[in-house]
Amino acid sequence: MALEKFDDIYHRAAQRKGGEQQLESLLSRPLSAEQLRQIGDHRWLSALSMKVFQSGISWKVVRNKWPNFEQAFFGFKIEPLLMLSDEQWDNKAADPSIIRHHAKVRSIQANAQMIHEAALEHGTFANMVADWPSEDITGLWSYLKKHGNRLGGNTGPYSLRQMGVDTFILSGDVESYLRNFKIIEGGRDTKRSLQAANLAFCHWQQESGRSLTEISQTIAYSTGDNRIS
Repeated sequence: MALEKFDDIYHRAAQRKGGEQQLESLLSRPLSAEQLRQIGDHRWLSALSMKVFQSGISWKVVRNKWPNFEQAFFGFKIEPLLMLSDEQWDNKAADPSIIRHHAKVRSIQANAQMIHEAALEHGTFANMVADWPSEDITGLWSYLKKHGNRLGGNTGPYSLRQMGVDTFILSGDVESYLRNFKIIEGGRDTKRSLQAANLAFCHWQQESGRSLTEISQTIAYSTGDNRIS
């Protein structure tokens, strides 16, 4: 499998976005490992929970409601949440100030437990994320899917990106690019596809010296409907 050179991808994206300066202004830069370590576990749970609720629901609606979520769930502090009874969780799922979706509310409980268990092993959940090898970022996606709740597909990766973790995302445009170049075939979330995508992104990272985040965004801007007038 011959990969397109990242320089060619970059130049095509720059042409579509109005030049290199405009493209660079659109690219996000991830946080450093030390910056990630400073993020409290309650903030990770808030981010994961927000993305769970945004799946299938207007992102704007969820964001507007989020202050109510923060209040209802103790600012997403892990310990108080783990002390709630099943009846109390059911009551929270019926709270009219938030989005009443029982399964998604109960995912907060499951993901609080995941973060708690990771913290017991690594000191904090942030330490685990910060120490995760960048060449196996899809392994972190798989961890969230396996040990968490409702964090499969792009929900986990989008949560990580929101928190500043260096990750690519298999958005519609990125997935289409990878399929057009036969990098992935078959199911997007199969082990084979994820490994193939991970290898390709690691190759471009070594070639360009750029972050996975920048590479992923550049690919998205180089194809599909991501144009400027």
